Amino acid sequence: MTIPIRTTGIAVVVLRERAHRVDVLLIKRDSATLNEAWTYIGGGIEAGEKAYETAIREIKEETGLIPLSLYTSNTFDQFYDPVKNWIYLAPVFVAYVADSAEVRLNNEHSEYRWLTFEDAKSRLSIPGTEDVLSFIEDHFVYKKPKNFLRIEVEECSL
Repeated sequence: MTIPIRTTGIAVVVLRERAHRVDVLLIKRDSATLNEAWTYIGGGIEAGEKAYETAIREIKEETGLIPLSLYTSNTFDQFYDPVKNWIYLAPVFVAYVADSAEVRLNNEHSEYRWLTFEDAKSRLSIPGTEDVLSFIEDHFVYKKPKNFLRIEVEECSL
């Protein structure tokens, strides 16, 4: 017997550069799924969408933000669902937004915070997501992101 892998959604870590540091956006869920959990952006891929298009749509829907640049991170959110007996695997994207951009939450969220990576990792509610943030910090903050990971946002119908 095998355990199926399901890839039906995406995750996005939103960053802003401000005063010589990079902040991470976390949002607090206010819905039946993961209620009260602090997370980064996530959502389901709709029919006909590419994963990066879902990332852009979810950023806009959940926060009202428009990315200045978007990258595929080459890392994944993952968890095992014991009820459905599958492994959920979602590609993680990295979006940079303007430091002055105003967050406007939709009705799925009650709060947001721009945090340092250290503070964000300690606030995250889902085990393992701090590892994703550590990876993003290592490859998108301490190092310049690799150009081949960049998704041209002009193509993404912003």
